[in-house]
Amino acid sequence: MSLSILSLHSYPVKSCAGIDHTETTISARGLYRDRQWVIVDAQGVFMTQRQYARMALIRPRFLNADLVLSATGGMPDISVPWSTGSQRPSQIQVRIWQQDTLGFDEGDAVAQWLSQFLGLSCRLLRVHPDAHRTASPPHVDAWLEHNTDWADGFPASHEFGFADGFPFLIANQGSLDELNRRLLAKGQPAVPMNRFRPNIVVQGLDAYEEDYLTGMQTGDLTFAFVKRCARCPIPNIDQATAVSAPEPGITLAEHRQFADGVLFGVNAVVSGTGHNTMIHVGDTVELHYDL
Repeated sequence: MSLSILSLHSYPVKSCAGIDHTETTISARGLYRDRQWVIVDAQGVFMTQRQYARMALIRPRFLNADLVLSATGGMPDISVPWSTGSQRPSQIQVRIWQQDTLGFDEGDAVAQWLSQFLGLSCRLLRVHPDAHRTASPPHVDAWLEHNTDWADGFPASHEFGFADGFPFLIANQGSLDELNRRLLAKGQPAVPMNRFRPNIVVQGLDAYEEDYLTGMQTGDLTFAFVKRCARCPIPNIDQATAVSAPEPGITLAEHRQFADGVLFGVNAVVSGTGHNTMIHVGDTVELHYDL
């Protein structure tokens, strides 16, 4: 099997359902409009499936430029216009984990829709045009220092939206295959890759070969693997039903427990994007190993 991109996924609203792509535009900020919206509670704290598993049942899509949200239980679809009528809407401070950034409110109609579905008062914010949130400088700087042989000219600063810490999460299908082999051996059902919410899934690698990679290239794009991804409980949530169970977390922890946590996938930043740069399922991949 050749090394290639198996699938592409974006998550317009943080912690809600994803959109699968055969091709999409890509920038330093991520795949097209990935994590450009976040739901916050009445105290302005960002919400995720960690506390509100029902968010998995909110399905975004785009109609022309506008965001459209769907949900189960007879909820009518709701459209969130891309055009705001203002180049500089009012700023709202948002903290995503340990980083402060800026959002702006998408209005009462979608706030009421989300509040009805999730059963608590909440609002939808979009990344503000003046927001400048950057991927962890210590991780990016350490990667640059360690990879001077092939990363000449790689940018040191990478802005992105409301994702947890980096603009990309890249996963290896071979690693999921190994996890599922272990699950099936215990009499547990296999799980799909959407439990891990990656942006890019690659195929043709051995199980957990990503542990030994420092990056990859596809076309003119260079991805720096700056941090292995420590997993929270979200992979235990069935993304089709929002039901949580102990697996695959138990089995993953049995063979992927490290000092940094239970690891699956890698966080990445990218170089080589321009206006309307495209990435496609089936694009071949060249690997760079941590020598």
